[in-house]
Amino acid sequence: MAVYCCDIFERRVLKGFVLEKNPLMALKVYGFFKGMSLPISTISVTSAVVFGTYRNCLQCLNQARGVDCTAPNSKLDIFLSGMVAGVVQTSVLAPGDIVKVRLQCQTESRRGGPNMPKPKYHGPIHCLLSIIREEGFRGLYRGILPLILRDAPSFATYFWTYSVCCELLTHSGKKSPDWSGVMLAGGTAGIAGWTVATPMDVIKSRLQMDGIRGPRQYRSFIHCLTDTVRVEGVGVFYRSLGISVLRAFPVGVAVFVTYEVVSGFLRPGPGSIELPWRLK
Repeated sequence: MAVYCCDIFERRVLKGFVLEKNPLMALKVYGFFKGMSLPISTISVTSAVVFGTYRNCLQCLNQARGVDCTAPNSKLDIFLSGMVAGVVQTSVLAPGDIVKVRLQCQTESRRGGPNMPKPKYHGPIHCLLSIIREEGFRGLYRGILPLILRDAPSFATYFWTYSVCCELLTHSGKKSPDWSGVMLAGGTAGIAGWTVATPMDVIKSRLQMDGIRGPRQYRSFIHCLTDTVRVEGVGVFYRSLGISVLRAFPVGVAVFVTYEVVSGFLRPGPGSIELPWRLK
């Protein structure tokens, strides 16, 4: 939940949606958690799709070569499997993501005076239904192209970096790193993944918010990309990199520690990482 605060700050301050002189002062405590309920309720499904697709792709690539499914995979296999996992999970992620972005970038308050503008959306469900009513089901997938272009290379880099770091952090004579190695590898993978993802995340968010506060500004993904570069320069794509890295490291640690713990229960073996409570 603490990491989620970084997400709304990144969305509002660094993506160009809010122009307050001091955007932090415009957010009350509850404002840091806007749009949180829907992503939290679907995060387990999204994670299951990502890791399930990733593991199944690795097994399929081994089977295609005629080798045992438990045999070690090459770095290319890991990269390609991560890329496929990133693409597949966008089908589950997209509806919740557009709801989250729109609620996070909604600055109007219901507690404002009678002459103050009122918020368009009253909550995640109302936002979801409003998008379907006004834009159809296709509206839930607005920005899906930059989302795919964000997550495919991002997850490929994410899993590849984790694999490389684990290999480098494994002590001689062992088949897997210790838990400090897993945490460092997971955090590093998170940073690498979001470094790759950040440029397309900017374009995705702008397309998702386009037309909400007036006439639509962008005609297409290409127009949004070229217009953003022309007006603000290439540097705009990494304006939010610092805040992305700040949240990426702890999230990467939590994700891969959880993944290894669950994997240790489901497929214990000589190649799995020793569970902390089993260490002597």
